[in-house]
Amino acid sequence: MRPSTNTGRPAIPPSQRGLATDVLISIVVPVFNEEESLIPFLDAIGPAFAAEGSNVEVVFVNDGSRDKTLERLVGLCQGRRDIRVVNLSRNFGKEAALTAGIDFAQGDVVIPMDVDLQDPPELIPVFLAKWREGFDVVYGVRASRGQDSTSKRVTAGAFYRIFNKLSPISIPENTGDFRLIDRRVVEALRQIPERNRFMKGLFSWVGFPSIGVPYERPPRFAGTTKFNYWRLWNFALDGLIGFSTIPLRIWTYVGAAIALFSFLYAAIVIFRTLILGVDVPGYSSLMTVVLFLGGIQLLSLGVLGEYVGRLFSETKSRPIYLVENVYGSRDEPSDSVLRASV
Repeated sequence: MRPSTNTGRPAIPPSQRGLATDVLISIVVPVFNEEESLIPFLDAIGPAFAAEGSNVEVVFVNDGSRDKTLERLVGLCQGRRDIRVVNLSRNFGKEAALTAGIDFAQGDVVIPMDVDLQDPPELIPVFLAKWREGFDVVYGVRASRGQDSTSKRVTAGAFYRIFNKLSPISIPENTGDFRLIDRRVVEALRQIPERNRFMKGLFSWVGFPSIGVPYERPPRFAGTTKFNYWRLWNFALDGLIGFSTIPLRIWTYVGAAIALFSFLYAAIVIFRTLILGVDVPGYSSLMTVVLFLGGIQLLSLGVLGEYVGRLFSETKSRPIYLVENVYGSRDEPSDSVLRASV
């Protein structure tokens, strides 16, 4: 079962947030081969909470790093109660790691962030101010994508437009995982058991009052991005198929259009042959039609296969992630554990 997040702290009602004190803030940070960024990240987020007077915990999720990330994280959390390290048993991917971090976070509010400092910590007080006004979700919106290549800007814009047209829910354009979510949103997310997770879509699917805050995204502090174009393509495909059945419906209309065209063409051939006496041997045209229809059939089978493959994954009911160990627990000593999220 999923790890308990019962902290004994009920969600703070929106009407009481303006006067709430002793708010626990959980920063969730999935990491994969990020040993160079850990200490600069911790140094950067400290000033963001200096004037808040709130308790802070930083939940690092080590997603099967192959460098010294885990070693350095364990060293950082020793003697500190504000750092927890959730070490996954292998690399499960960022979406699963983010899910694990949200599951283990104990805060009244949870803020997922990237460790590379492209999510500016100075925006956190702005998020908290909006939360105190009554918003359950406060997400960062990139004011520009000047750091991205032209191709990435074009493909990202196309993805948001296509997704929002095909899906019954809309996700704000130019947003990532950097946001503040209230405890009751966290509990809503924990009720979603699906394995093929597209977190930006899930954040929108659960609803709750939301608002965006524009910001300029700085360049990456250290290391390199783990998302190449192939992984981004698969990520986008997961999002579209996970939140829309329209790709399946499209092929119904494509098939109907091709069938109608075929009937019309057959009528023309019959007319020319029987009435005008024109024979149509047409080997080239015949091969063109056969290859075209064969390509359409294979393409439609591919779309069906994407949905069937996800059904196959869901019906196996494998855990979203497995935890090898948790270090630096706030409530108890760190014992070796093996937990599954289902």
